[in-house]
Amino acid sequence: MRLRLLVVALLCSTTFYSQTDEGVLKNIYKTSLTNGKSYEWLDYLSNQIGGRLSGSVNAELAVEWGEKELKELGLDKVWLQPVMVPKWIRGAKEYAYVKSSSGKTTSVNICALGGSVATNPLGIESEVVEVHNFEELEQLGRNKVEGKIVFFNRPMQADLIQTFQAYGGCVNQRYKGAVEAAKYGAVGVIVRSMNLRLDDLPHTGSMTYDDLPNSKRIPSAAISTNDAELLSSMLKLDSSLKFYFKQNCQQLPDVKSYNVIGEITGSEFPNEYIIVGGHLDSWDLGDGSHDDGAGIVQSMEVLRLFKETGITPKRSIRVVMFMNEENGLRGATKYAKVAKQNGENHIFSLESDAGGFTPRGFSFDCSDAVFSKIEGWKPLFKPYLIHYFEQGGSGADVGPLKTKTNVVAGLRPDSQRYFDHHHAANDTFDAVNKRELELGAATMTSLVYLFDKYGIAPISNKNELKD
Repeated sequence: MRLRLLVVALLCSTTFYSQTDEGVLKNIYKTSLTNGKSYEWLDYLSNQIGGRLSGSVNAELAVEWGEKELKELGLDKVWLQPVMVPKWIRGAKEYAYVKSSSGKTTSVNICALGGSVATNPLGIESEVVEVHNFEELEQLGRNKVEGKIVFFNRPMQADLIQTFQAYGGCVNQRYKGAVEAAKYGAVGVIVRSMNLRLDDLPHTGSMTYDDLPNSKRIPSAAISTNDAELLSSMLKLDSSLKFYFKQNCQQLPDVKSYNVIGEITGSEFPNEYIIVGGHLDSWDLGDGSHDDGAGIVQSMEVLRLFKETGITPKRSIRVVMFMNEENGLRGATKYAKVAKQNGENHIFSLESDAGGFTPRGFSFDCSDAVFSKIEGWKPLFKPYLIHYFEQGGSGADVGPLKTKTNVVAGLRPDSQRYFDHHHAANDTFDAVNKRELELGAATMTSLVYLFDKYGIAPISNKNELKD
């Protein structure tokens, strides 16, 4: 009887892989769009749990939810991987205003940056110096900066079509602004939000003090783009105006959390691993639907679609819900460390952490030879309007898994609206389109299917895709 079942299983596997790749991808997309579960999952994660800052109660609830849902999928293995994470809390809502020389005050919208210290209990009020980069700050020097609040006001470059490039071009003022300003005796830092549009929403994000002692650390906050424009205009008219802000954040001792991991064990090469993932934590202002609830549920959906469409993978496929991408990358570091200790061969790792918008394609960190092979798959994606296959870049959580021979990649959705929501209070479930989310899940599943079927060894004939 056992032999008979084995023969039937082998025949089913052979029958499945005798289908054309075009047919398999068509079935994957059809199933995701007509019988998908990603949107339902995201609804619960966003609306029943909400923002999931590392070390928070909501992060704990998300871990419990993720483990439960993966077990209900009937995967071969589901487990929690412990990891110590930072616990930073925002405290009571921040408050700020601009005070003119005449004494008139104008309220503005700010939020503390993640990891910042609080102001003193009464807040900080001081004159402001506006700069656009660290070079301008250095030119001003201690004489013009000491005792003042530094206002970093470099906008994202609007003419760059790749919005992540625009983000990368100015995010250093958010991340290291406090460190640089403290060198010259500043008492606080205000940073223009990383946002391409003008609105009233401040966008938080991680910042660092490097090795500054606690006594030298100064509070750092983001200001909305509308209010950054207002403050800059007011400074041109009245350079002696003052800025007041109060924030109540606090850094607590590290706490234990978990990466959530599920696996379908490979039928032929169980010791070769393909992973899909996103980060389970989020910032606390919204519910983290785009960043990165979308990536979490799309990654879960990859494994569900394999099972739903009857694909028996050759290699072991894992979903990893990484903890603490936003303010520490502890989960990714821990996963990569354990994988190395266990001698696990991760041939391909795919991350979704760029929002739940319409998928456009992927970026790949791999050799030229392997990328040439990957490009041979592009025609399979043409019917689904997926055209972006580029070398360079992957994702923060899969980056630590990169070796000289494997492939790490990132899903690349349309990013034009992503930074309208990124790290802000409007990163909420209503901003995610169901169909776009499902298309992204199907696109990820299709790529994983191809990597599982053909492996990553480069080939000389693109019509003979073999391991």
